[in-house]
Amino acid sequence: MNLDTLISSNAVISNPDIKSKKRALELLAEILAEQLSASTSGADQPSDEVDALDIFQLLTEREKLGSTSMGHGVALPHARTDLTDHAIGAFLKLDNGIDFDSPDDQKTDLIFALMVPEHYTDEHLKILAYLATLFSDEFFCTAIRSTTDQAKIHDHLISWQITSQAS
Repeated sequence: MNLDTLISSNAVISNPDIKSKKRALELLAEILAEQLSASTSGADQPSDEVDALDIFQLLTEREKLGSTSMGHGVALPHARTDLTDHAIGAFLKLDNGIDFDSPDDQKTDLIFALMVPEHYTDEHLKILAYLATLFSDEFFCTAIRSTTDQAKIHDHLISWQITSQAS
């Protein structure tokens, strides 16, 4: 799987001053809304603004069902919605981890948010499985954590080859 169609370089944010899960989800919702609004506008059509609050509510509703934290400092908040007709992601790297209700009680510093269309049942699960495998790769997470350059983080996200996959 290649993430270059899922996440743009504009959707990668590094080291913001985030102190809570709520604020992290708000910022990710803002990024996703910007990406969705940009993707619906074209040269011959006006932009359809997507409300970040709608996305935030979707992400928080999903969190109420159970934390999307994988542990080891990683969370994958996600939701299915009719606000988009394609899968889209946003990534947040924090200097200092936050409480994300992680099963291992570790602070979370790598957060990849995913929005997919309502009808993406199988695709949604496949993308989440891929992201879980990617963020389970210790070398990948170390590479992401060792840089603050958003372009380099984006390059890692879209080009990392998962080495731990069984052949």
